[in-house]
Amino acid sequence: MKYFEDFAVGEEMPLGSHVMTEEAILAFARRYDPQPFHVDAEAARRSIYGGLIASGWHTCAVMMRLSVEAHRRIAAAGLGSPGMDSCRWLKPVRAGDTLTGTSVVLETWPSRSRPMGFVRRRVELRNQRGEAVLAVVGVSMYRRRETPAG
Repeated sequence: MKYFEDFAVGEEMPLGSHVMTEEAILAFARRYDPQPFHVDAEAARRSIYGGLIASGWHTCAVMMRLSVEAHRRIAAAGLGSPGMDSCRWLKPVRAGDTLTGTSVVLETWPSRSRPMGFVRRRVELRNQRGEAVLAVVGVSMYRRRETPAG
């Protein structure tokens, strides 16, 4: 089990990869972000993007899935998150792109009132060309290791 005390500033964690498909891009966008450049190939071709692109929220959902799976692999004692400090969609994501995530710990601090601590990290997703497509800074909460005193 990885507890709050086990996270160190500068620590990097690979999150794994995910391939974006046109089917998934269309399904997500039709349900949650039905802007023309996400749901209509012809309208997208005429847009500033020159073709269909994934919703930024879809890209965030992929990042979240990769993060959760990475935390399961290390058996992190996660308690959720109070939110994100920033979220930037840096490049369009297209069908066929392989997104690979990395997380870097920026800061840690213990709770003053609960047996937990906070970890601020920057998460990036990069496409198969190594271009950053998403950058998020957020805070996660983790249980603290129990001490012999309880």
